[in-house]
Amino acid sequence: MYFVQRKKIIVIKQFNFVRYFIDVSYIGTNYHGWQIQENASSIQEILEKSLSILLGADIKTLGSGRTDTGVHALSQIVHFDSKKLLDNNFIYKINSILPADISVNEFYKVKGEANARFDAISREYIYKIHQNKNPFLNNRSLFYKGNINIHLINEACKVLVASSDFQSFSKVKTEVNNFKCVINYARFEKSNDNFNFLISSNRFLRGMVRCIVGTLLEVSEKKISLKKFNKIVENKDRKGAGPSVLASGLYLSKVEYPSNIYI
Repeated sequence: MYFVQRKKIIVIKQFNFVRYFIDVSYIGTNYHGWQIQENASSIQEILEKSLSILLGADIKTLGSGRTDTGVHALSQIVHFDSKKLLDNNFIYKINSILPADISVNEFYKVKGEANARFDAISREYIYKIHQNKNPFLNNRSLFYKGNINIHLINEACKVLVASSDFQSFSKVKTEVNNFKCVINYARFEKSNDNFNFLISSNRFLRGMVRCIVGTLLEVSEKKISLKKFNKIVENKDRKGAGPSVLASGLYLSKVEYPSNIYI
């Protein structure tokens, strides 16, 4: 009898909560990154407080990745559990509570075990660069007056796609089991007078994209040859790579998941 009763309780708990993915955009300028931390404002903290107010419960979230201080997101995917079913007015209601620099764009009902972080199969980042002074791009893009040779940079990008270990582009003090990543694509594109660097991978190391961009810009300026760039990757030593560019030009732009996690 005890086991039957216990089983019933477990079943009730499973049906009491529904798991959702939400697609969140934010300007990271005024925050110390995505993740909650003591004595600093974070996007996760603001989002959880807003969801808790709206849903009348203590809501905890998990994001697809931890963007650093000053980094933005066009599409950060976040999961949370709710006893209340979200209705068609959820987007309007939550955005009425959130500050102007954070918005929820979409919501999706997913399977109970779906995980925004560990089920992601790829993430895309965009790094934005402009070369003409523009006050509207302050804290949104890197103002860079050096030469940008797209052909040379994209030749170096081929080295990235062909490589598997990116220790050379990772912050030194980081707790990871390995530095291996699968780069799906990496390329520079020109958009009018501006430039975008796009990179997609199954995972990213701390500071990886900003260090890669800084090193590619040195390739563009011919401070680093393609041969040397290849050696930098092979040597697995952060000291050999170029400087990291500012966080203000970096955007988490897309996160992809297997279709079978959605309900």
